[in-house]
Amino acid sequence: MYQVEPVGVVIPRDGDDVQAALEVARRHRVAVLPRGGGTSLTGQTVNHALVLDFSRHMDQMLEVNAEELWARVQPGLVQDNLNDQVRSLGLQFGPDTSTSNRATLGGMLGNNSGGSHSIAYGLTVEHVIELTTRLADGSRAVFGEVTPEAFAAKCRAPGLEGEIYREVARIRDTYGDEIRARYPAHWRRVSGYNLDELVKDRPLNMARVVVGSEGTLVTVLEARVRLVRRPRKTALEVIHYHDIQEALESSQPILETGPYAVELTDKMILDLARNNIEQSQRMGFVQGDPAAIMIVEYAGETDAEVRAKIEALDACRQRGRFGYAAHVARDTAEQQSIWKLRKAGLGLLLGMKGDKKPIAFVEDTAVEPRHLAEFVSSFREIFAKHDTVGAYYGHCSVGCLHIRPVIDLKTPRGLEQVRAIADEITDLVVRFRGTLSSEHGDGRARSPYLEKLFGPRLMQAFRELKHAFDPDNRMNPGNLVAPVGITDHLRYGTQYTTWEPSTLLDFSEQGGFAAAIEMCNGVGACRKTLEGTMCPSYMATKDEEHSTRGRANALRAALSGRLPKAEFTGRRLYEVMDLCLECKGCKAECPANVDMAKLKYEFLHHYYEANGLPLRNRLFGQIAKVNRLGSRLPALVNRLSGLAPSRWALEKIAGIDRRRPLPSLAAETFDDWFRRHTPPAAAPRGEVVLFNDTFVTYNVPEIARAAVEVLESAGYRAVLVDRKCCGRPLISKGMLTQAREHAAWNVAQLAPYARRGVAIVGLEPSCLLTLRDETVDLLRTDDARAVARQSLLFEEFLVRERGRGLALKFGPNGRKALLHGHCHQKALVGTAPTVAALRWAGFEVSEVDSGCCGMAGSFGFEREHYDVSVALGNRRLAPAVKAAPAETEIVAPGISCRQQIQHLAGRRAKHPAEVLREALSR
Repeated sequence: MYQVEPVGVVIPRDGDDVQAALEVARRHRVAVLPRGGGTSLTGQTVNHALVLDFSRHMDQMLEVNAEELWARVQPGLVQDNLNDQVRSLGLQFGPDTSTSNRATLGGMLGNNSGGSHSIAYGLTVEHVIELTTRLADGSRAVFGEVTPEAFAAKCRAPGLEGEIYREVARIRDTYGDEIRARYPAHWRRVSGYNLDELVKDRPLNMARVVVGSEGTLVTVLEARVRLVRRPRKTALEVIHYHDIQEALESSQPILETGPYAVELTDKMILDLARNNIEQSQRMGFVQGDPAAIMIVEYAGETDAEVRAKIEALDACRQRGRFGYAAHVARDTAEQQSIWKLRKAGLGLLLGMKGDKKPIAFVEDTAVEPRHLAEFVSSFREIFAKHDTVGAYYGHCSVGCLHIRPVIDLKTPRGLEQVRAIADEITDLVVRFRGTLSSEHGDGRARSPYLEKLFGPRLMQAFRELKHAFDPDNRMNPGNLVAPVGITDHLRYGTQYTTWEPSTLLDFSEQGGFAAAIEMCNGVGACRKTLEGTMCPSYMATKDEEHSTRGRANALRAALSGRLPKAEFTGRRLYEVMDLCLECKGCKAECPANVDMAKLKYEFLHHYYEANGLPLRNRLFGQIAKVNRLGSRLPALVNRLSGLAPSRWALEKIAGIDRRRPLPSLAAETFDDWFRRHTPPAAAPRGEVVLFNDTFVTYNVPEIARAAVEVLESAGYRAVLVDRKCCGRPLISKGMLTQAREHAAWNVAQLAPYARRGVAIVGLEPSCLLTLRDETVDLLRTDDARAVARQSLLFEEFLVRERGRGLALKFGPNGRKALLHGHCHQKALVGTAPTVAALRWAGFEVSEVDSGCCGMAGSFGFEREHYDVSVALGNRRLAPAVKAAPAETEIVAPGISCRQQIQHLAGRRAKHPAEVLREALSR
């Protein structure tokens, strides 16, 4: 929601770097902002300050004590990474944010995060034992539990730490009664400072006072946090409702059944999920078109215990007559899939197309759960009064529903709505003795309303606490105390404008090129590192610049006037875009559907129009012509390309890394083989167009031959058309004009078949899927769309036809196959058809969650990219292949993936067509 340009950014490697940065900032009287993943929602992670980004280097687990159930961590450690490291011990960190795959522990401490299971584990403050910090003056302080005697000693200590303890004692004595009287009744409060910790009937722990302070008091270097035992068994029941109010009213009887989590997701999110490539695949459990679903989770030590709780919920439903349908998920994989859909809610909402977005500024209120239905009803009345609607999701278990009004911040009317709604919702929260923030923090959005919530005396106490820790007001100023207005420093406000470049690709569905960039909302899902494909360059570098979010921010700056217009075709923006591997992981995995590959194609087109096209781009872009020429003398070309002098020359002249083996040319092209091939006389299942791409034509024709044999065994006649290269190499190099020419030619050849309903089957995912994706964007014609509808990957076609009665005869098998899916395949189709085809042939299939292999077509051949390519391949893919037994078949549909596997793991991976051909009964 907010945007403030920092003074600078420091990426510290250790505590000494932090101390040095704080000293420089103090000397120059510059503000300081400690920051983790930058996933906070209300502006607390942006400021005109020196930003300390802990997420790149200070991200380690330092110590685990499984017996005493604690861990010592650095602030940049991501929550999921922490849990991954203690999973084998049966442990986890209790608070679990929906951004757990990129939210850091430092950020969770700063916000006092909660999450879906806070009904069981409480807030982060309940799990902090000790904090090692640097104070505003750079001195070191360790905050933990202290006895009354130790506290008195601390008060006598010299320096800033002693002054802090003396002031804390005075604040407790001065404002104790006011704290007891005015603090919200609901325990799920994170608004304001934790002054209630000063008056609790237990030994004081200053770490608990610091938690939730949003970087305004100290800089955390290390934290010792409590761990909890993972439940042995869990199950979910997803209840479907025709009305959201019915869902809210049912939460009270549901809570009486002892759930582990109770989570609501509304129709707006479900509808957005249906249009998201990744999330739409998770919605098989949804029955009908619910106004809301409630995910109710139970945990226990045994299956029988969890089953009994599910049965108790069903009995509760029957008594209360709520919900029109329910789905029970006991399988772990299905439960995880449903949770991933729930966690994607935030990003899905922010990816709503158009200028109206569900905005976060009143989204974190909470009241005691028994009041939730009445509270939300009043909430909806306020929205209706201001002519807007809202999105509803969150934690019914603890009375925290994340409610976002849909507002256009680029209009004066939108800003008026924000101010009016914020003011009235604050009054509503006060009336219910609730809290403005229950896990997201106050930041810039809610700090202006804290005085209305807490009263003037407690606000004065907040100011005095802030001054005690930060006498010069340099720690993330403007948050919690001395705030600016809620509509100041907006990312998109009434002054925001962009210019729109003329594009060759079609961005009309997103509302234009600039709007496609603005789909990125900063949610930071591209910063995950443990699973999935998005974003490989961030996984390799852990550099914000090389994340999808970083690239989108840079492009937006170039189009919105924050950078000179000339920077759109400047070298610095090229460097930001350079490590995008065009994997399309973001197209599928980004909740907001940001398609950075497509944005990069268009950017490169403009960049090279302005700066000229390098020789290497011409070579790789025209690889079909290069291979066709080489195929005339393949033995000679193969020999020359393997010689050291040739590799040296290629590296010097074209920047093709000599360490990367070049693909060989086949002795006979597939076209030559096909011309002399005699198909069976009968083809009872009709024709299939085999789209023989450049690589199966010139490099690996055995794959296309295998595909023809399988198709003919199935009763089809494979036909070829006079096609050109699909255009993928041209598109990847920004040569969009030539790519459009290729697309037009290919569509002209293929459209007559497509209009007759003939399938167009491809073997190389990136080539075939060009027909489904970019060809339509380049041509924008009905014929292109018809070709796209009929274009199928080889395995996808076979599995579809099996559902229509196709019977292939496979021999006895029982072998194991390890599958690595191609990035474009995973983004646009998924690997399910390949898995199904291999299982049909009798294979026991396992998949490597390997993300991008790192080759990305020509990327892995390029000298400046080779090391990143290898690093990506060695993260998950190569170790998994090396660990696979020799008898396990390694399967990879993509030629680049097979090259990387051979290069890094020394194993030959096969295309599914080869494996299926070998499995046919002879």
